[in-house]
Amino acid sequence: MAVACVMTLATPGLAQDREQTLADVRQELTVLNVELAKVRSELNTTGAPNPVASGSTLDRVNAIEAALTRLTNKTEELEFKLNSIATDGANRIGDLSFRLCELESDCDIMNEGISKPLGGVEAAAVSQSMTPTTPQSDTFSETNNTQLAVGEQADFDAAMAAMEAGDFAGAASMFQTFVDNYPGTPMTGQALFLKGEALNAQNMVADAARAYLASFSADPTGQSAPNALVQLGTALGQLGQTNEACATLGEVPNRFPGSNAAAEAQAERQQLGCL
Repeated sequence: MAVACVMTLATPGLAQDREQTLADVRQELTVLNVELAKVRSELNTTGAPNPVASGSTLDRVNAIEAALTRLTNKTEELEFKLNSIATDGANRIGDLSFRLCELESDCDIMNEGISKPLGGVEAAAVSQSMTPTTPQSDTFSETNNTQLAVGEQADFDAAMAAMEAGDFAGAASMFQTFVDNYPGTPMTGQALFLKGEALNAQNMVADAARAYLASFSADPTGQSAPNALVQLGTALGQLGQTNEACATLGEVPNRFPGSNAAAEAQAERQQLGCL
């Protein structure tokens, strides 16, 4: 099944080599470069030639340069692997989006757009920063520590107020407008998840599923990601896509072990009769 494949996309373990992570390789490269600079400094010192010492030093230089070449090749290999994972994940998410669109009579597949690399447009450059990302908790946190555009927090709060007041149609529209008005905002995943909740409250299950999918694909390790994955699986079950729902829900404990979302996903799998 297309969606069964989707939820295998880019699990955290695939972003690491069994022997060395990309960060380890880069750290070792830095150390070797420093060592190489020291050795080259020795070669440039003044004094009487010493054939034995010189030969030993040159051997060290050759060994270090060989190690640098090996590590550089390893780095390029890992970068290629990570970029391939991101692209493949985006393709599978796009396939799931297409399948959800097929469930709606008024959905225009031409307006679905092209899936970005998993994690956003920065995914292709992830290997250059390699800052470890830890999945966040299930609950939404305050955004005071996040750099926001002028009016961004106010617009988000307005959408939240509409949702809390029971104006689910208005809230869904406002959350989508928020995402459109602030492209690249760190609150994209959260806004799309809440849009899904607003749509779900109106029994617009297929639309809600697409919003949950968009939320997860926008920020697969963000604070809304665990709940988005659970709600996506639940919605797929309600739409009769049982196999896809089971695969989606089964991915939650793999990605977010020990979380409340993992427990909810397991309960939903039991209710659906997943194997």
